[in-house]
Amino acid sequence: MSDSTVDAKLELKQASKDVKESENVAEKYSAMTVSKNSELTMGELSSVLSAVPTHKPVKKQIQFVEDKQEFSKFPTKTGRRSLSRSISQSSTDSYSSAASYTDSSDDETSPRDKTQVNSRGSTDFCVKNIKQAEFGRREIEIAVQDMSALISLRKRAQGEKPLAGAKIVGCTHITAQTAVLIETLVSLGAQCRWTACNIYSTQNEVAAALSERGVPVFAWKGESEDDFWWCIDQCVNTEGWQPNMILDDGGDLTHWVYKKYPNVFKKIRGIVEESVTGVHRLYQLSKAGKLCVPAMNVNDSVTKQKFDNLYCCRESILDGLKRTTDVMFGGKQVVVCGYGEVGKGCCAALKALGSVVCITEIDPICALQGCMDGFRVVKLSEVVRHVDVIITCTGNKNVVTREQLDRMKNGCIVCNMGHSNTEIDVASMRTPELTWERVRSQVDHVIWPDGKRVILLAEGRLLNLSCSTVPTFVLSITATTQALALIELYNAPESRYKQDVYLLPKKMDEYVASLHLATFDAHLTELSDEQAKYLGLNKNGPFKPNYYRY
Repeated sequence: MSDSTVDAKLELKQASKDVKESENVAEKYSAMTVSKNSELTMGELSSVLSAVPTHKPVKKQIQFVEDKQEFSKFPTKTGRRSLSRSISQSSTDSYSSAASYTDSSDDETSPRDKTQVNSRGSTDFCVKNIKQAEFGRREIEIAVQDMSALISLRKRAQGEKPLAGAKIVGCTHITAQTAVLIETLVSLGAQCRWTACNIYSTQNEVAAALSERGVPVFAWKGESEDDFWWCIDQCVNTEGWQPNMILDDGGDLTHWVYKKYPNVFKKIRGIVEESVTGVHRLYQLSKAGKLCVPAMNVNDSVTKQKFDNLYCCRESILDGLKRTTDVMFGGKQVVVCGYGEVGKGCCAALKALGSVVCITEIDPICALQGCMDGFRVVKLSEVVRHVDVIITCTGNKNVVTREQLDRMKNGCIVCNMGHSNTEIDVASMRTPELTWERVRSQVDHVIWPDGKRVILLAEGRLLNLSCSTVPTFVLSITATTQALALIELYNAPESRYKQDVYLLPKKMDEYVASLHLATFDAHLTELSDEQAKYLGLNKNGPFKPNYYRY
């Protein structure tokens, strides 16, 4: 027998021994895991690792032809469920609003039941975990890098302190990007108290970072409805501090102050609102003669409509859908309800992926735009049995009804890109005959008695900020617009604005856009005196009349 044959047999024998020892280790590890259903202690982990055989790498390659190794130990039923959950959750977990850093926390105690203290000794806040402030600070620092225009505004106006004396109570999404806005307002002299406009969009670590820096924040990801209103009340109803400015997203804060604290509402110097839903509420108050303060409609400013609503949603709709469903959209039948700026962005993105997109509309002008862009205009009831995905973005209520939900096919995905959770009749599905199964973060399977499943995302709330993130650059545009609106309302003479709803001045819209052009190294052409005279314009703008449609 040759020396090489002997060496090969010895190595084969050693390899078989190693496999058996590894199986014993695996069995020991499995027993520990199943029995305790929790993570190993450091001592147990060390004992397991020490039992793993370590040998020098074998130089000669050995092929196992006949000898097939099979593992006799399989995960238990409980273990498989745990593994499945960890796999599905990992695809949605990220350091973002989609799945906050704190989602993996085992602490299920409500923040309302805990007393937390920041490094300044203050307890005037309520967040998930103040200890995550350092991580949140890093998130904010990353956002700053793509919000150069807002930072430029901060630097230009910081010396003047145009918001000195302003006490701003805010209700917006609490993300790294809005944190940059909040800290900009503070730099400009304002005192701020903040809460969240959406129970799922808060980045817990960012809320902690703001609270650590001295901004009272009352918000955490996964609030209940009761928590939501409690947090708003904590921002408004505090001893020794009364707001004189409101920055709102959705109108809930404005509604709460108007209903619960009418005396405070009368002393507000201005309201800035950035959503369709909130603006609609303001116009209702104005029409009824109950709006006793001037308000700025930021939602319909050009920079908000075109960039936040159109370009932002064109990218973030895909991010939200992909993170939550992992579905391939090529060839899918999709209905987008509403062909406004948000709807246009969603349709463009899905069409680019190869989806067959139809739209629903009540407005003949928007419907005609959809037709000219190559989309079929339908009634939802006509196609609901055949579609794979339904997306609402109208700002209305009951756009998708229970009767339509009953007629949907198995596996249909239903989600909302509007601000409010009223567009899908989610309440009608909370009945005994339907079963709700949470399959991953922000994804529910609603199961009908016949076994049909409808996939509901974020419980009908805003998809992109509940399940993913939005581009920081676009939020810089909106945040800069909001900051300028607050400065304008706070510093304007009393005679400039009456008790009504106003659009952002055109000149201000153009200024916001100009601040962001440097990012693209864009160079504007300047009018000559002769050209300006010919057009009847000021060389420095505004360049379009208020009635111009971009």
